[in-house]
Amino acid sequence: MRHITDAVYTGKAGIFPEELFSDRSEREGGDVRFVPGEDRERRCLELISRLARGEQLTEEEFSEILSVRTWKTAGLVFRTARRIREKYYGKRVFIRGLIEFTNYCRNDCYYCGIRRSNQEVSRYRLTPDEILSCCEEGRRLGFRTFVLQGGEDLNFEGREGLRGDRALAKVVEEIKRRFPDCAVTLSVGERDREVYEQWFQAGADRYLLRHETADEEHYRRLHPTELSGQRRKECLRALKDIGFQTGAGMMVGSPGQTVRHLAEDLVFLRELQPEMVGIGPFLPHHATPFAGEEAGSLELTLYLLGLVRLLLPRVLLPATTALGTVFDGGRELGILCGANVVMPNLSPAAVRGNYLLYDNKLCTGCEASEGLSALRKSMESIGYEIVAERGDCAGYVRP
Repeated sequence: MRHITDAVYTGKAGIFPEELFSDRSEREGGDVRFVPGEDRERRCLELISRLARGEQLTEEEFSEILSVRTWKTAGLVFRTARRIREKYYGKRVFIRGLIEFTNYCRNDCYYCGIRRSNQEVSRYRLTPDEILSCCEEGRRLGFRTFVLQGGEDLNFEGREGLRGDRALAKVVEEIKRRFPDCAVTLSVGERDREVYEQWFQAGADRYLLRHETADEEHYRRLHPTELSGQRRKECLRALKDIGFQTGAGMMVGSPGQTVRHLAEDLVFLRELQPEMVGIGPFLPHHATPFAGEEAGSLELTLYLLGLVRLLLPRVLLPATTALGTVFDGGRELGILCGANVVMPNLSPAAVRGNYLLYDNKLCTGCEASEGLSALRKSMESIGYEIVAERGDCAGYVRP
């Protein structure tokens, strides 16, 4: 993990994330592109301003913005992103209680630590009672959204002999019955539309399904042949059509990724208009085909967070656990770049070490529910406040 001083991410002495894009970053090995020529930098500043005004940029224009990452361009992106997020959400930071309820998965994605062919994983499934216990503790602590996340597990075991998708629907119903003031987010992968409708009718409010990459050829580089980017996009469009607050998103720095791929991602996000976007750096796991690949760039991830806030002003944008894993203070930096959500872990301590999508996953006191007070202080130190609210996307109305 890389480290930075408090001054960089707390805003002390007027220092903010754009400082990572100063000349110092080049000497320290930061992934910053210093493109010669003031004309090109000036053009990128104009493109960023156009994006902030709501104008539609082309894929080529997004590529240009992504290629010219300097102190000036980053400063404009981050300052504007902070202003926009404060227009819609003020200084509030929404917390989501993450419950990783199963690490069984039918898929074999090349980057994922719980892929089905990984024989090192100790597999587990939480029972409905264990999930409800996590929610009860979270509700007591002030959480008003619970995120049920897991692999694509078709054999999840519920009550009354129910299994799979129907069993999960019953768990959602029970959570909504016991905690009617709380939202439920599901993040369990690809299903048929009928299953998504069943979960929505059970009371699920949001659904996270990162598209990972909008480019079909690049998608095939990251996944086995039985999976397709087209299918993933169809699922996302179905979720939007049903009425979920829908979340897409991508890894930054995944093997084979280019600036053009990221520009394509931004165009796809504009077309989809998701209520949530999850962006984090690619982090390798030792038991996957990508074990030897280099981790994604903190600087580029932060830059994209800011650009997504400009592109989708009302979006719910998490400062992910992966940011905190790759960089000490990474989640605080994410908030200062336009993010407005953090997701502490409510999973039972006994299973947290078995849900490792990548190596060295952040699982400190601040990541665990018992460290919520430390997380509050961390957010307060940069001028933001964790709030006990559902935190729906601004302007969203459930159909």
